[in-house]
Amino acid sequence: MNAANPLGSASVLTPEDIVRDLKHLPSAPKVLPRLKQLLTDANSSMSQIVSLIRLDPGIAARVLQVSNSAYYSAGVRCFTVEEAVNRVGYEQVYQLVSYAVASQVLVRPLEVYGIEADDLWTLSVSCALASEILAERSGQDRDVAYTTGLLHLLGKVAIDDWALRNRPGLELADEGFPREAIERERAVLGFTQAETGAALLRSWAFPPSMCEPVRWQYAPRSCASQTRMACLLYCAKWIRSVVCAPNEERPPVPAEAALQMVPLRASDLEGLVSRVEVRLREVSSLLEVAAPEVRLGPRSPVEFRR
Repeated sequence: MNAANPLGSASVLTPEDIVRDLKHLPSAPKVLPRLKQLLTDANSSMSQIVSLIRLDPGIAARVLQVSNSAYYSAGVRCFTVEEAVNRVGYEQVYQLVSYAVASQVLVRPLEVYGIEADDLWTLSVSCALASEILAERSGQDRDVAYTTGLLHLLGKVAIDDWALRNRPGLELADEGFPREAIERERAVLGFTQAETGAALLRSWAFPPSMCEPVRWQYAPRSCASQTRMACLLYCAKWIRSVVCAPNEERPPVPAEAALQMVPLRASDLEGLVSRVEVRLREVSSLLEVAAPEVRLGPRSPVEFRR
């Protein structure tokens, strides 16, 4: 296996190849039953439906993609779930969710990365919540930050989907923040999940304000055009990592240069971890599932708030 062609095939694999070969996006099994219930209840409000769609990367990405199709967009693109749901309408959202519920593949784990379906959901949603909170602090667009955080692992989803069909048995062990599986990804594929995720978002005509931070999530200061949002995502990933593994050794705090771009102090991070933990509990209460293990004592039901 040579460096220029890590898979030993006739041509060099690229992130765009992975994206073109993508067959489906998994959706969180936790969200689907509750969302389905809301969609079949005439008394449900659109705000309740939007709140749940925002919690699931697969459904959110699918609704955004459909809303920006030629049929719905009329040449005007939208980039937030709220806009997309209002544009697509109740009936089409119902069809999309019904398809997701019926498709067994949408509840599978990421076998290549050793990530269970529940863990993928928790990683994605906690990063989205952290990104939104950081955007509130720094005056950046909350919806753009939330969506970017929610979709930051789409590259792993695409690579897992491709590998299960083309490289069965492939393992890309995740070593945690900040490097995750990028060394192994580069050694085997020649590129990272971040590059693949950005390629997928570009294929759906997402703006650079979302594509570039996803692409540069491992080296945010190298993101020339969207440095602040890339650094915000990087810091959100640190918070996400602590929230999702509270009993493990803390990962290294983001570099001062990245913190300054948010802006954020290292001493602020612990308080933000607690806020995301609380928000995650609220989400778990909304979905009527057990909350992830965090250090806040017994869970009490609370109303979900954006």
